[in-house]
Order: sequence, then structure tokens, then C-alpha cells
Amino acid sequence: GRVVNFVMNEKCAAGTGRFLEVMAQALGHPVSELAQIGSRATEKVAISSTCTVFAESEVISHLAADKKVADIVAGIHESIARRIAGLAQRLTLEDKILVTGGVAQNQGVVAALAERLGREMFVPRFPQSNGALGAALYAFEKSSLVR
Repeated sequence: GRVVNFVMNEKCAAGTGRFLEVMAQALGHPVSELAQIGSRATEKVAISSTCTVFAESEVISHLAADKKVADIVAGIHESIARRIAGLAQRLTLEDKILVTGGVAQNQGVVAALAERLGREMFVPRFPQSNGALGAALYAFEKSSLVR
């Protein structure tokens, strides 16, 4: 496939890997375990703040209220998917969507996004490397034109 159009969150860390890292720290778990933890959820605890700092406070409040960690994680995944879907819906979406970037390594976020958009998601083997690979190919093509 080829990129036809894209949108980016220009405001803050909400919906990014940094958001996931902060939430993982607040929960006391490695970010790499969040998808597995979230898969055990019986409900999704609402995380309404889009600001990373305020969302972290929400997570801490949910922990203090004895909410299950798995349910909080599922809520975090849903929160990120909601923000990404809001951006994606500015575009004309295809039936199949390629998800790239480090967040794509979290199957909980990818599943929540697929459910929210009603589309099939594909994640490449090394999704965090796609941007760098694209930049390298672009640089190669530009340098080949100069020769």
C-alpha cells in the first residue's frame, strides 16, 4: 500500500507511547505487559481526561477506589483508541488500516481501535520502525535524483 493522507496529534502526548508509559508507571507495571493485563478485564474503567497528567491522577484515583488493574488498563486502551479514532475520522478510511508506531505493539490499543472504527487493523512486524524506514527511503530517492 501507499500513504494517501495522514493526521497527527499536534497538542500533547495523549494517544502516544509516552501516555502509555506514564500510565504503566502509575500502575507499577512495565508498558510491555499492559496488553496482556488489559485482556483480563471484565469492564472498561472510564479515563476521561485527555491530558496525560490528569489521566494519571484518574488512574491513581481508580487504584485508590480498589478498581481492578485490568479494568483500568482496558479503560486506558479505550481512551487512546478514542483519541486516535477522532483523528482518523478526519480522513477517508479504507476497509483495512495499517497501524504503525510504538503504540501499535500494544494489542489492547489496536483491538480497541478496530472495534471503535469497525475496520480491520494490520500491524507490521516492527511497527515502531516504519517512520525511520520511510525517512531513509525518501532520503535515498532524493539522493539518487541528485546524482
